[in-house]
Amino acid sequence: MVYNITFKKSVAKDLKKIDHSEADRILKKITLELPALTEELPELKGQFAGLRKYRVGNYRVIFTILNDSILILRIQHRKNVYKK
Repeated sequence: MVYNITFKKSVAKDLKKIDHSEADRILKKITLELPALTEELPELKGQFAGLRKYRVGNYRVIFTILNDSILILRIQHRKNVYKK
């Protein structure tokens, strides 16, 4: 299935906190690999139930699938991504 990738506005703030080269690498992986792997990636539990995660190095991309699009909700370091 072909997915459109959309980003929540707050993801821009997340990317500003990441090194420029690392942010570029993460965005490249999202656009090239994420749509093909979407159904295989694990669903989260607890307060994040229904969301999925994608690992890029030490960073996690939290997203959800809405019809034919992938909505990226958060991109942060693995130690901070699950905190409010």
